[in-house]
Amino acid sequence: MLEQGESVPAVTLTDADGVDFALDVYQGKPLVVYFYPKADTPGCTNQAKDFTALADDFAAAGVPIVGISKDKPAKLKKFADKYGLRVILASDESGAACEAFGTWVEKSLYGRKYMGIERATFLIGADGAILRVWPKVKVKGHAAEVLEAVQGL
Repeated sequence: MLEQGESVPAVTLTDADGVDFALDVYQGKPLVVYFYPKADTPGCTNQAKDFTALADDFAAAGVPIVGISKDKPAKLKKFADKYGLRVILASDESGAACEAFGTWVEKSLYGRKYMGIERATFLIGADGAILRVWPKVKVKGHAAEVLEAVQGL
């Protein structure tokens, strides 16, 4: 997993409307990027809703929020519409961003091993360097913790 001080890799994602973009479009301002396993599942829904609830505070600090999963753009659009989400949802169908950030990991559930996205959040500085990493995120209270870090910039 990428660590504090490392540069954000050049990756291209697709937003919920099917438009391709690179994370470097946010260069020059801080950015929050969070990885989550799957849209419209309980933990991922709560996480997106928590970030949405604080979206105005992040916007006031000038910090966009991008949530990344391997879901197709159409599923992300449906997810955003269903819950009124106000964060940028991005599709990484190829897994290139997950690999580059180090969030594509071996997981285990009931003794069964499989590959999946580790829930993680990255606070990225205006210069494109990672300022802080939250690996293995627990959803409850996480968005508020990230906002506190953003407000400390």
